[in-house]
Amino acid sequence: MNRHIVMVGMMGAGKTAIGSELARRLHMPFTDSDAEIEAAAAMSISEIFARDGEAFFRDRETQVLSRILDGPPGVISTGGGAWMQAGNRELIRAHGLSVWLNCDLETLWHRVSQRSTRPLLKTADPKGTLARLIRQRYPVYALADVTFDARADDSIQVAAARLIKLLRRVVPELQETK
Repeated sequence: MNRHIVMVGMMGAGKTAIGSELARRLHMPFTDSDAEIEAAAAMSISEIFARDGEAFFRDRETQVLSRILDGPPGVISTGGGAWMQAGNRELIRAHGLSVWLNCDLETLWHRVSQRSTRPLLKTADPKGTLARLIRQRYPVYALADVTFDARADDSIQVAAARLIKLLRRVVPELQETK
């Protein structure tokens, strides 16, 4: 494959977990853009949000995403808000195939409520905030090249295998190994 496969969607949808398994099966490098941002800043995303604010974070996110997309093709996991920026969507379209991991509220809530590292959910009503983000973001996520229903009952391996089958309809030259 001569393009990146870029995972987009809400926090907790499985972008990193499924993306890393997808990369392994396709013999492609895997990059988590949030991890790259944290490494470049030498601090966590929560710390960046607290110290510099969301706008600053989004600027760094675009810079890091641009650098990754300029590299050799691989599977990229993006942060939940990355696809919401029109400039990021243009960058991704120019260099890759976007895949929206569509996931329902209850599954997302079950996954993200286990961790306190989500800066956008540090509110009085985190589940309500998550529901509001879903209403705002899903119409924009739907602009992705491919929509993949991330099922709560799938293992990472089953989800990656289902995603490869779906991607082969769009990119027939994909080669998987077990």
